[in-house]
Amino acid sequence: MDRTVLSVETGPSWARFLYSRGELPVTLMAKVAYWTLLHRFALLDVEDVFARTIWMLRGNNEAEMVAKSDIWYREHIAPTVVPAARVAVEHHRNAGHMIVLATGSTQYAARAVARNIGIDHVLSSELEVANGTFTGRSTAMGFGPHKVAQAEQWAQHHGVDLEQSYFYSDSYTDLPMFERVGTAIAVNPDTRLYRHARARGWRVRYWS
Repeated sequence: MDRTVLSVETGPSWARFLYSRGELPVTLMAKVAYWTLLHRFALLDVEDVFARTIWMLRGNNEAEMVAKSDIWYREHIAPTVVPAARVAVEHHRNAGHMIVLATGSTQYAARAVARNIGIDHVLSSELEVANGTFTGRSTAMGFGPHKVAQAEQWAQHHGVDLEQSYFYSDSYTDLPMFERVGTAIAVNPDTRLYRHARARGWRVRYWS
Protein backbone atom coordinates (compact mmCIF):
# COMPACT_ATOMS: atom_id res chain seq x y z
CA MET A 1 0.00 0.00 0.00
CA ASP A 2 2.65 2.54 1.08
CA ARG A 3 4.59 3.99 -1.87
CA THR A 4 2.67 1.69 -4.18
CA VAL A 5 -1.04 2.47 -4.07
CA LEU A 6 -0.15 5.62 -2.13
CA SER A 7 2.65 8.06 -2.85
CA VAL A 8 3.44 8.32 0.88
CA GLU A 9 4.18 6.07 3.83
CA THR A 10 1.24 5.95 6.20
CA GLY A 11 3.26 5.39 9.37
CA PRO A 12 5.24 8.65 9.23
CA SER A 13 2.16 10.48 7.93
CA TRP A 14 0.12 9.33 10.94
CA ALA A 15 2.96 10.33 13.28
CA ARG A 16 3.12 13.82 11.78
CA PHE A 17 -0.66 14.12 12.11
CA LEU A 18 -0.54 13.24 15.81
CA TYR A 19 2.44 15.54 16.36
CA SER A 20 0.55 18.45 14.78
CA ARG A 21 -2.24 17.81 17.28
CA GLY A 22 0.16 17.79 20.20
CA GLU A 23 -0.42 14.09 20.82
CA LEU A 24 3.07 12.82 20.00
CA PRO A 25 6.31 13.92 21.73
CA VAL A 26 9.23 15.08 19.63
CA THR A 27 11.35 12.19 20.93
CA LEU A 28 8.95 9.66 19.42
CA MET A 29 8.85 11.64 16.17
CA ALA A 30 12.62 11.23 15.98
CA LYS A 31 12.24 7.48 16.48
CA VAL A 32 9.66 7.33 13.68
CA ALA A 33 12.06 9.14 11.34
CA TYR A 34 14.82 6.67 12.24
CA TRP A 35 12.57 3.65 11.77
CA THR A 36 11.40 5.00 8.42
CA LEU A 37 14.98 5.31 7.21
CA LEU A 38 15.78 1.75 8.27
CA HIS A 39 12.63 0.48 6.56
CA ARG A 40 13.54 2.13 3.26
CA PHE A 41 16.77 0.13 3.28
CA ALA A 42 14.93 -3.03 4.42
CA LEU A 43 16.94 -3.06 7.64
CA LEU A 44 14.09 -2.59 10.11
CA ASP A 45 12.85 -5.32 12.44
CA VAL A 46 9.25 -4.56 11.54
CA GLU A 47 7.75 -7.10 13.90
CA ASP A 48 9.59 -5.71 16.93
CA VAL A 49 8.73 -2.07 16.12
CA PHE A 50 5.10 -2.98 15.46
CA ALA A 51 4.80 -4.78 18.79
CA ARG A 52 6.36 -1.89 20.69
CA THR A 53 4.22 0.69 18.93
CA ILE A 54 0.87 -1.00 19.50
CA TRP A 55 1.78 -1.70 23.14
CA MET A 56 1.85 2.07 23.64
CA LEU A 57 -1.82 2.14 22.56
CA ARG A 58 -3.02 -0.10 25.39
CA GLY A 59 -5.96 1.44 27.22
CA ASN A 60 -6.74 3.91 24.42
CA ASN A 61 -10.30 4.16 23.15
CA GLU A 62 -10.94 2.60 19.73
CA ALA A 63 -13.78 5.00 18.87
CA GLU A 64 -11.43 7.95 19.32
CA MET A 65 -8.88 6.23 17.08
CA VAL A 66 -11.52 5.71 14.39
CA ALA A 67 -12.61 9.36 14.54
CA LYS A 68 -9.03 10.63 14.28
CA SER A 69 -8.27 8.14 11.52
CA ASP A 70 -11.18 9.45 9.46
CA ILE A 71 -9.87 13.02 9.71
CA TRP A 72 -6.31 11.93 8.94
CA TYR A 73 -7.39 9.86 5.96
CA ARG A 74 -9.56 12.57 4.38
CA GLU A 75 -7.03 15.37 4.85
CA HIS A 76 -3.71 13.62 4.36
CA ILE A 77 -4.07 10.24 2.64
CA ALA A 78 -6.96 10.33 0.16
CA PRO A 79 -5.15 12.89 -2.07
CA THR A 80 -2.07 10.65 -2.28
CA VAL A 81 -3.67 7.70 -4.09
CA VAL A 82 -1.52 7.16 -7.18
CA PRO A 83 -3.42 7.33 -10.52
CA ALA A 84 -1.41 4.42 -11.92
CA ALA A 85 -2.63 2.28 -9.02
CA ARG A 86 -6.24 3.00 -9.97
CA VAL A 87 -5.42 2.03 -13.56
CA ALA A 88 -3.87 -1.26 -12.40
CA VAL A 89 -6.87 -2.05 -10.21
CA GLU A 90 -9.26 -1.44 -13.12
CA HIS A 91 -7.07 -3.53 -15.43
CA HIS A 92 -7.32 -6.52 -13.10
CA ARG A 93 -11.01 -5.92 -12.43
CA ASN A 94 -11.74 -5.90 -16.17
CA ALA A 95 -9.79 -9.15 -16.49
CA GLY A 96 -12.11 -10.72 -13.93
CA HIS A 97 -9.47 -10.98 -11.22
CA MET A 98 -10.24 -10.84 -7.51
CA ILE A 99 -8.34 -7.89 -6.01
CA VAL A 100 -6.90 -7.78 -2.50
CA LEU A 101 -5.17 -4.97 -0.64
CA ALA A 102 -2.51 -6.73 1.47
CA THR A 103 -0.60 -4.45 3.81
CA GLY A 104 1.25 -4.31 7.09
CA SER A 105 -0.71 -1.19 7.99
CA THR A 106 -3.57 -1.52 10.46
CA GLN A 107 -7.19 -2.04 9.54
CA TYR A 108 -7.95 1.63 10.16
CA ALA A 109 -5.77 2.81 7.28
CA ALA A 110 -6.12 -0.21 5.00
CA ARG A 111 -9.91 -0.36 4.85
CA ALA A 112 -10.22 3.34 4.10
CA VAL A 113 -7.77 3.08 1.21
CA ALA A 114 -9.50 -0.03 -0.14
CA ARG A 115 -12.89 1.71 -0.12
CA ASN A 116 -11.42 4.70 -1.93
CA ILE A 117 -10.12 2.69 -4.86
CA GLY A 118 -12.83 0.04 -4.96
CA ILE A 119 -11.03 -2.99 -3.53
CA ASP A 120 -13.37 -5.42 -1.79
CA HIS A 121 -10.85 -7.57 0.08
CA VAL A 122 -8.35 -6.41 2.71
CA LEU A 123 -5.56 -8.26 4.52
CA SER A 124 -3.88 -6.09 7.14
CA SER A 125 -2.41 -5.95 10.61
CA GLU A 126 -5.25 -6.06 13.13
CA LEU A 127 -5.18 -4.45 16.57
CA GLU A 128 -6.88 -6.32 19.39
CA VAL A 129 -9.76 -4.49 21.08
CA ALA A 130 -11.54 -5.47 24.30
CA ASN A 131 -14.49 -3.54 25.71
CA GLY A 132 -13.82 -0.69 23.28
CA THR A 133 -10.17 -0.20 24.23
CA PHE A 134 -6.89 -1.42 22.76
CA THR A 135 -5.16 -4.24 24.64
CA GLY A 136 -1.72 -3.39 23.28
CA ARG A 137 -1.64 -6.64 21.32
CA SER A 138 -2.46 -7.64 17.75
CA THR A 139 -4.66 -10.38 16.37
CA ALA A 140 -2.92 -10.39 12.97
CA MET A 141 0.26 -9.06 11.40
CA GLY A 142 0.29 -8.20 7.72
CA PHE A 143 3.98 -8.13 6.86
CA GLY A 144 6.81 -10.50 5.94
CA PRO A 145 5.92 -14.20 6.30
CA HIS A 146 2.72 -13.23 8.14
CA LYS A 147 1.46 -11.62 4.94
CA VAL A 148 2.07 -14.88 3.09
CA ALA A 149 0.14 -16.85 5.72
CA GLN A 150 -2.77 -14.40 5.47
CA ALA A 151 -2.74 -14.59 1.67
CA GLU A 152 -2.63 -18.39 1.65
CA GLN A 153 -5.57 -18.63 4.04
CA TRP A 154 -7.57 -16.09 2.02
CA ALA A 155 -6.70 -17.80 -1.28
CA GLN A 156 -7.73 -21.22 0.00
CA HIS A 157 -11.04 -19.82 1.24
CA HIS A 158 -11.78 -18.11 -2.09
CA GLY A 159 -10.45 -20.81 -4.40
CA VAL A 160 -7.59 -18.66 -5.71
CA ASP A 161 -4.29 -20.09 -6.96
CA LEU A 162 -1.43 -17.87 -5.78
CA GLU A 163 0.80 -19.37 -8.44
CA GLN A 164 -1.50 -17.69 -10.96
CA SER A 165 -1.70 -14.42 -9.04
CA TYR A 166 0.03 -11.05 -9.18
CA PHE A 167 1.68 -9.14 -6.34
CA TYR A 168 2.75 -5.48 -6.31
CA SER A 169 5.00 -3.91 -3.67
CA ASP A 170 7.85 -1.44 -3.22
CA SER A 171 9.66 -3.16 -0.36
CA TYR A 172 12.28 -5.88 -0.03
CA THR A 173 10.55 -6.86 3.23
CA ASP A 174 7.79 -8.30 1.04
CA LEU A 175 10.19 -10.78 -0.57
CA PRO A 176 8.37 -13.83 0.92
CA MET A 177 5.16 -12.72 -0.80
CA PHE A 178 6.92 -11.90 -4.07
CA GLU A 179 8.31 -15.43 -4.14
CA ARG A 180 4.95 -17.01 -3.36
CA VAL A 181 3.03 -15.67 -6.39
CA GLY A 182 3.29 -16.36 -10.10
CA THR A 183 3.86 -12.76 -11.21
CA ALA A 184 5.93 -10.40 -9.08
CA ILE A 185 5.86 -6.69 -9.90
CA ALA A 186 8.19 -4.33 -8.05
CA VAL A 187 6.68 -0.84 -7.91
CA ASN A 188 8.92 2.09 -6.95
CA PRO A 189 11.30 -0.52 -5.47
CA ASP A 190 13.75 0.18 -2.69
CA THR A 191 17.41 -0.51 -3.50
CA ARG A 192 17.51 -4.10 -2.29
CA LEU A 193 14.26 -5.01 -4.01
CA TYR A 194 15.36 -3.39 -7.27
CA ARG A 195 18.55 -5.45 -7.34
CA HIS A 196 16.67 -8.64 -6.51
CA ALA A 197 13.96 -7.95 -9.07
CA ARG A 198 16.50 -7.34 -11.83
CA ALA A 199 18.36 -10.52 -10.91
CA ARG A 200 15.14 -12.57 -10.93
CA GLY A 201 13.75 -10.96 -14.07
CA TRP A 202 10.70 -9.57 -12.30
CA ARG A 203 8.81 -6.61 -13.72
CA VAL A 204 9.78 -3.18 -12.37
CA ARG A 205 7.34 -0.28 -12.55
CA TYR A 206 7.52 3.33 -11.44
CA TRP A 207 4.25 4.89 -10.36
CA SER A 208 4.14 8.57 -9.44
